[in-house]
Amino acid sequence: MKAREYAWSVLDRIINQHGYANLILRSRKEAFSAEDIRLINEIVYGTLRNLTFLEYQWKDLARGRVKQKTAVLINMSVYQLLYLDRIPAYAVINEAVELSGRGEKGFVNAVLHKVQKRGMKMPVTTDPLEKAALQYSHPLWLLKMWVSHYGLENALKTAEKDQERAIVYGRVNTLKTDPEVFFRKPKVTHTEDLCFTYDGILSETDWFRNGEVIIQDRMSQRVVSMLDAGSGMNVMDCCAAPGTKTQQICAAMKNKGTIYAYDLYPERVKLIEELMKRTGSLIVKAAAGDASKPADLPDESMDRILIDAPCSGLGDLSHKPEIRYHIRPEDIDELVRTQKSILEASCRYLKKGGILVYSTCTLNRKENENQIAAFLKEHEDFELCEEHTWFPFEFESDGFYCARLMKK
Repeated sequence: MKAREYAWSVLDRIINQHGYANLILRSRKEAFSAEDIRLINEIVYGTLRNLTFLEYQWKDLARGRVKQKTAVLINMSVYQLLYLDRIPAYAVINEAVELSGRGEKGFVNAVLHKVQKRGMKMPVTTDPLEKAALQYSHPLWLLKMWVSHYGLENALKTAEKDQERAIVYGRVNTLKTDPEVFFRKPKVTHTEDLCFTYDGILSETDWFRNGEVIIQDRMSQRVVSMLDAGSGMNVMDCCAAPGTKTQQICAAMKNKGTIYAYDLYPERVKLIEELMKRTGSLIVKAAAGDASKPADLPDESMDRILIDAPCSGLGDLSHKPEIRYHIRPEDIDELVRTQKSILEASCRYLKKGGILVYSTCTLNRKENENQIAAFLKEHEDFELCEEHTWFPFEFESDGFYCARLMKK
């Protein structure tokens, strides 16, 4: 299977079968060169980030109903024609025609040639939200929600930022590596604390394979820092898989104390265990458990609790652009109920004077500020120490919300 054909199959599974790019690409069995992998990733993520805008480029040229899989092929080809200068237009069009079905070759050829000749078609609407929804390929309902929660400027800047290629951040694992030595390595740029970027593919380095470094977003690292976990503590990580934040807690505790790491699904618990083994993290007790239900732990036995809650992921649309097409407003209401249940079930295990950190990688007050305000109203023995909303355009990272609570 050629690179573009594989990209097409991946996009079809994501767009038409509600799959997720990172999971599908991670399970890849076909062998491709490093150059082909870069092309596949560029086509898949670039098409997803711009899907609505790409359809706008050719839908007026098509008559009648277009098969879903053919529409995916046209969209990814239009992305290459309009955004990837290094690929000759004839090569893009010829391969699209070759991949298309027997009765559709003429149609695909004609549409793509017309798009190439016309060039990029810009939105004609003067309404700023309608224009942004089209140009930045964001659902209009989402932009309206962001405007009501954060204002027009923040909404538009966030949507624009979501269209950029996501920066891959790493974190030094201090259980295995000396940060001062590591930050002197070639192609490594120190960002803050233990965070860095690498001019290359970090996941293909021996540092990553050996557990010396972890791939983790910059703001995700800040969330764990707010927990302020120390040696000898008992810590509960309620929604821990795949274990990235768990490992950061373990490193902060210098492998002294106990971390109880839970996840709902046993197969995801295995991911936690594998990461702990690879990174030399020895104090983690990983187990399958529903965080919205009571755990087998004594009340007031934890010094720290981290709730990295299941959320709509609306702060992560650069890394996971398909979320914007999968999520619906009614899905958020169900998530809010789940988050509330997790907070209610977990807070009983915190000691007096202990710290609970609640975080999401979403931008939505229902799941964030309003959720915490409702919790504090019902639990007068907790107080809010600090809370933050970090927008993607502020720190070249994912969007995150984080609240630090203390039990009186």
